Amino acid sequence: MEKLSIEAIIKKIKNEDCFHAVSDDYALTLKIDSYVHYVCSAIHDGHQFRTELWDNCLHSAYERWYEEDPATKAMIESHPIVIAGCDSRFEYDLNRPPEEAVFETAWGKQLWKQPLPIAMKAKSLEKHANFYRVVSALIQKIEEKHNCCIVFDMHSYNWKRWNREVPTWNLGTSNIDNKRFGFLVESWRKRLSQIQFPNKTLQTANINDTFQGNGYFLKYITQNFKNTLVLATEIAKVYGDEYQQIIYPEVVDAIANQLKVSIPEQATEFLKHISK
Repeated sequence: MEKLSIEAIIKKIKNEDCFHAVSDDYALTLKIDSYVHYVCSAIHDGHQFRTELWDNCLHSAYERWYEEDPATKAMIESHPIVIAGCDSRFEYDLNRPPEEAVFETAWGKQLWKQPLPIAMKAKSLEKHANFYRVVSALIQKIEEKHNCCIVFDMHSYNWKRWNREVPTWNLGTSNIDNKRFGFLVESWRKRLSQIQFPNKTLQTANINDTFQGNGYFLKYITQNFKNTLVLATEIAKVYGDEYQQIIYPEVVDAIANQLKVSIPEQATEFLKHISK
């Protein structure tokens, strides 16, 4: 891995260079082993929270971790193109539009002891903007090369907070073209439902059960790139204990190993469909 400026990362994408880099502000990582027609993302994987914000923050490190998506990058990191966020969504949320990306409250609790100074907010929003500059360059290059792209937008959620039975996997589809891509959503749901867990977790996969796919990442790509499908894919945190702040590495590995097969299969099915 190398450290590169946002401009250097975008230049490498435009030149179709293969590389593995962290941005020079340490806000994102991008790995491109080959310019295939699918991208894997883990925008909420990060837990970094810059020190100048610590004293002013009312949420503990655990409270931040609880609302993040730990280990989602590890589930997809074997794939040829992987983009991930490094910073906590409590600094800025990559799945919210810029005007909402820096929270004042988070999950019903005030976030800052004192209102965040304009300069600190601007620093966070610059990283948010830079991430989307990279995303735009990346998807544009993939569409130029293949005339299409499919993005596996990986997230996780706290299933124990729900007072009803919820699925192991949830697909949010309310902001994609379901007339065009609906059967691909269903085939992805079926593939996810077949993933096996080492702890004999009851396996279910539903569509728009817990979340409906209203994230900015999906909306941004869908609105700007007409031949790109984003599959907003949420896994319940059955791969850890959300209350004890424990990750089960054997479960993460099992998921990652099976996604090595199911993601390329889904991407191939997508390409066959859109090439007709």
